[in-house]
Amino acid sequence: MSDPVESTVMVDPNLVVARLRDVDKRFTLHHTHSIKEYLVWTMKGRKGELSESFLALDDVNLDIHQGESVALLGFNGSGKSTSLKLLSGVMMPDKGEVAIRGRIAGLIEVGAGFHPDLTGRENVYLNGAILGMSESEIDEKFQRIVDFSEIEKFIDTEVKFYSSGMFLRLAFAVAAHSEPDIFLIDEILTVGDEPFQRKCIAKIKELKAGGQTLVVVSHDLDMVRGICDRGVVLAQGRVTFDGDVDDAVEFLRSTE
Repeated sequence: MSDPVESTVMVDPNLVVARLRDVDKRFTLHHTHSIKEYLVWTMKGRKGELSESFLALDDVNLDIHQGESVALLGFNGSGKSTSLKLLSGVMMPDKGEVAIRGRIAGLIEVGAGFHPDLTGRENVYLNGAILGMSESEIDEKFQRIVDFSEIEKFIDTEVKFYSSGMFLRLAFAVAAHSEPDIFLIDEILTVGDEPFQRKCIAKIKELKAGGQTLVVVSHDLDMVRGICDRGVVLAQGRVTFDGDVDDAVEFLRSTE
């Protein structure tokens, strides 16, 4: 077993670094209908009702403190990934407040922030800049990023020719080496092969030991228990449990 990594960040457990306050997020679901159904619908004067809204988050309140490792748990459609996207800034709430303190890096969608016509090398610099890294910082970390991704042979190939697994390797390597204050991770770790998943989990634990704040969404409850200390369970867009991760997992399992 390797020696524990000492924290490289002065952690204030009372400092809130991510907050959702009274947050609602609604989506419009569009349905496919036949021409006949559409004509009948409009003849009845019901224009615009061929779609319906879905409340993905309903008055959600959540504070995440510096240095915490938090798992967002729940079944499909519970609001986990929507919460993560709001924290990342990919989406805005329809109601309420989202506040972030510090540099944030997210692995929410494979290849997000990558330009398909640029090479892996060029995308390292592009994605690194998006994550707040300076060019000199990327220069200094470039070889470590490539070595971690294990795709050096393809680093000068346009990423549109990458597999989803290669996307993941490079995206994770860049995000993890950007030294974020808050690291957001969605289900995409399931895309990689098992050895690389283990490597990613080891890196996540290293970031945690270094004082970074983690927010993880995953259906792999054993992995979550090994990484996170706190579990927040969502159901139908509402927080139904917030506490110790082991208790959160048992709570979720009890609702199956």
